[in-house]
Amino acid sequence: MERKIDIHLEKLPEGFYLATSNSLQGLVAQGRTISETLEIARDVAKKLLEGQEESAEILLTEFGNEFDYPLVVGI
Repeated sequence: MERKIDIHLEKLPEGFYLATSNSLQGLVAQGRTISETLEIARDVAKKLLEGQEESAEILLTEFGNEFDYPLVVGI
């Protein structure tokens, strides 16, 4: 089953990217590129979800037939 987790990305002064989430407590990932950071964040989220029992505290949105996704394009 797929779930949607909102991720906040921030470029750090050192040039790295930091990903955190208000949707999933404990999710913190850092990478050299946005792509790498999102890949690490996906792995961290999966491990966090696998380690937790189903509880009312985790309210993640299931994917429907439509959803918004921010696409970042460098030019």
